[in-house]
Amino acid sequence: MAWNRKTAAIGLTSAMAGMLLLSACGSGGNNGNAGSNNAPANNASGSGNTSSEPVELNWYTIGTPQKDVDKVMEAVSAYTKDKIGATVKMTMIDWGDYNQKMQVLTASGADMDIMFTAAWAFDYVQNARKGAFAPIDDLLKQHGQGIVDTLDPAFLTGSKVDGKNYGVPANKELPTAEVWRFNKNILDQNKLSITDVRSLESLEPLLKTVKQNNPDVTPLQVDKNFTPYIPYDYLIEKFPLAVKLGDSGYKIVNVFETPEMKQALETMHKYYQAGYIPTEAATLESSSDVQATGKWFADKATTQPFADNVWSTSYGYPIVSTPMSDALIYNSSVMGSMQAISANSKHKEKAMEFLNLLNTDPVLRNMVDSGIEGTHYKKTDGNYMENLPESKNYDMPTFALGNIMITYLNPGDPADKWEQFKKYNDAGKPAALLGFNFDPTKVSSEIAAVQNAKESFWAPLMTGTVDPDKYLPQAIKKLNDAGLGKVMAEAQAQLDAWKATQAK
Repeated sequence: MAWNRKTAAIGLTSAMAGMLLLSACGSGGNNGNAGSNNAPANNASGSGNTSSEPVELNWYTIGTPQKDVDKVMEAVSAYTKDKIGATVKMTMIDWGDYNQKMQVLTASGADMDIMFTAAWAFDYVQNARKGAFAPIDDLLKQHGQGIVDTLDPAFLTGSKVDGKNYGVPANKELPTAEVWRFNKNILDQNKLSITDVRSLESLEPLLKTVKQNNPDVTPLQVDKNFTPYIPYDYLIEKFPLAVKLGDSGYKIVNVFETPEMKQALETMHKYYQAGYIPTEAATLESSSDVQATGKWFADKATTQPFADNVWSTSYGYPIVSTPMSDALIYNSSVMGSMQAISANSKHKEKAMEFLNLLNTDPVLRNMVDSGIEGTHYKKTDGNYMENLPESKNYDMPTFALGNIMITYLNPGDPADKWEQFKKYNDAGKPAALLGFNFDPTKVSSEIAAVQNAKESFWAPLMTGTVDPDKYLPQAIKKLNDAGLGKVMAEAQAQLDAWKATQAK
């Protein structure tokens, strides 16, 4: 999912999962990255404290809870109190717990103003349709013009739900590409090359060597958020319906019935039996603890331009990567990292003022991202920064916190990093389902039943923990019994109707 600290979401490694995601991601401080000079330092409407009692905004976001969050939010609040008459309280919820806890909090009417949402975490489209988020079109016009001026129009256009915007997308990479990441220290120690590595199967010789030569290292770091890459565009993240990339007929299939998924699951089980994958992978919430130790060799992540440098800065040891997929613009790309305003918020206008400031003011954005200057990081030349030892207590997922293109540059980043990001975005090509948002209203009970049915086998199969020859037929039967066929038929009818309007 994920990108932890300067790991960019970019989506994330396995946590992002699915994405994780780096959707290009990064994490705190360096995490994501670096700053640019293309945004005004003060572009929030309503700047200046207009009331004696500032509003407190409750912000819920994803990521491993950090020790210094409250300390940093005190500094953030001192800044935002003066700028917009608001203070900020941040609550972080760990990657693997985010969906469930946010569902409970939302259902209970908890006091929330701003919340992280995405195609892969606390599902943006579905929760918008359920009424969890406030529509923000008018709020953007009144208090969010800096956001509108800053974002590539594709973000706001592509993230509309039934014609309305319900979230502010992070200004980041548009195309999504999956990569294999490697701990370069172990790669070099074993004199291994990643030149010919792309498929899951092509990893095997490297994993075998590391297993033999480095018994204290995990050859392939996997946690319960992991999903093997196959060339399909998913209808809903972590839901088994998808369309194969390049299929001009737009046929929706159950991915568990595809030869690509069957082969991937067989390979994962082979790797699990060989001891390349952690024995607890199917229940492991995230890989962040292992990554902090450096005792891993390879994993899967979502990339962005210069991601290797971001990851290396974040972890404190060199990371290199190689592609496992092409870079395409998915719905999960456009909706890969968003901030929504709770429908129950009593401070919707002030929440939008804060989001506008967050996405246009480099001072605020870098404070939220990297912590307190002089404590967690230090500025060097121009827009460059370096982490200080205390950054370990504030290691944030940059991609999940707003506009990454006004964050500071990491050591080794090119001065034109953000210009190159824009070129990368401009070159992105659409995936099969870009722009299609499935309406589950008619099959909501079946979707819920399928979601419940898949929980017992999804992570064990995806992580290679169980034998697919035995469990895959059982999984397919459970899905069909739960009503997957009815969901597929409804989705296909909607997709066919949508396709007819797209002249595709």
